[in-house]
Amino acid sequence: MSRSTAHAVSEQLSDQITEGRYPPGSRLSEEALVARLGVSRNTVREAFRLLAHDGLLVHEFNRGVFVPRVSAADVRDVYRLRRIVEPQVVRGLLLPDRHRLGRVREAVAQAREAATAGDWPQAGTGNMHFHRRLVALAGSPRLDVTMKRLMAELRLLFAVIDDPRSLYEPFVERNKALLELLEAGRFEEGAAYLEDYLADSEGWILAAFERAEQSA
Repeated sequence: MSRSTAHAVSEQLSDQITEGRYPPGSRLSEEALVARLGVSRNTVREAFRLLAHDGLLVHEFNRGVFVPRVSAADVRDVYRLRRIVEPQVVRGLLLPDRHRLGRVREAVAQAREAATAGDWPQAGTGNMHFHRRLVALAGSPRLDVTMKRLMAELRLLFAVIDDPRSLYEPFVERNKALLELLEAGRFEEGAAYLEDYLADSEGWILAAFERAEQSA
């Protein structure tokens, strides 16, 4: 087994979790992945181990490997870390960094195009890309790894939302507004804007969890 192959498989599965292809509670079939990806069982098992280490999969005795279910406590914890990371990255930007916003701009365009087409899951994927590329401006490989995991966990949190349009539509335009602040070099204002943005997003998701619990 090549560890690099197992890592590549784990990255692919992590991306698919982030894109919403495996919602919470989904069972991942070792046999199906071996056949679909053309890799060995040991490679798939090592990829599962890597993802379990990151909290993106759980092993259930005698049942298999599953995407974990999440709770309101997970929402608060994910957003606690996001508030530490994302606004501080924005605050740390310098004027020359305005010229490195191309990939952030692409993510905004991706989400807006998907929203116009009514493809709200794809708009959500564009939103994920926006936040990952925003943090990538810090130039920190460790932050990039942290953000990749956070975005995968965030997609699991979003799975509780029955109406993805109501979740993503307001933030498609707020991403554009934040980008405009960064393009103007108004980084401190952008950081404050992002703090309010994250507080609103967290509150919306927590309300959705409360509604889901009441209807259960």
